[in-house]
Amino acid sequence: MTAMMSPANLEDFVTGYLFTEQIIKNTGEIESIRIEKNRISVITKNLFKVLGPKKTILSGCGGTSSFIDAEKLPKITSDFVISLEKIQERIKTVLDSDLHRTTGGIHVVALLDKESVISVSEDIGRHNALDRVIGYGLRSGIDFSQTFVISSGRISSEMVRKCLIANIPIIVSRSATTSLSVSIADKTGLTVVGFARGGKMNIYSHAERVTGLQPA
Repeated sequence: MTAMMSPANLEDFVTGYLFTEQIIKNTGEIESIRIEKNRISVITKNLFKVLGPKKTILSGCGGTSSFIDAEKLPKITSDFVISLEKIQERIKTVLDSDLHRTTGGIHVVALLDKESVISVSEDIGRHNALDRVIGYGLRSGIDFSQTFVISSGRISSEMVRKCLIANIPIIVSRSATTSLSVSIADKTGLTVVGFARGGKMNIYSHAERVTGLQPA
């Protein structure tokens, strides 16, 4: 396949992409990753899992299908909760990107837990950036059920699907979210937060995971 992305942390990207596409179940199924300039070769132990037809991973909205059946997606299994104040604090920290300010065309995605920032990725495509932080988490043995994701870009159904595969219970963006994303998240137990900026945010699904909310 051909991927259009920023040329950094390629091993994290490959690991995360293979996992969120359900080609591998864990890092133990990867036998080797070889990176040579702009070519990456991967050998997996599961010989019966194939990628299918050749395709291009674009820098925009990735994914291979325009229809996602929420009934076939995994449900979130997590007791993770986090305060509104902590989310607002983390947004200011992780989305303060010099590269984003300079170019205006780079997405930032971060994987965090209650206490720290686990990984931050900058990429021309938010899906690629999400795969990178998931790949980093996999390679570092992170328990995704106790984490959340912050993104600078729109929350698409594909972003939601990747979080569900990884069992990441909360995704936050300072941008918008699609109605399909909210519909899928509502059925699968994922908390979706959009327009998180200026001290405000919209919680579209499973608000019980966010503490410190003011009554409407």
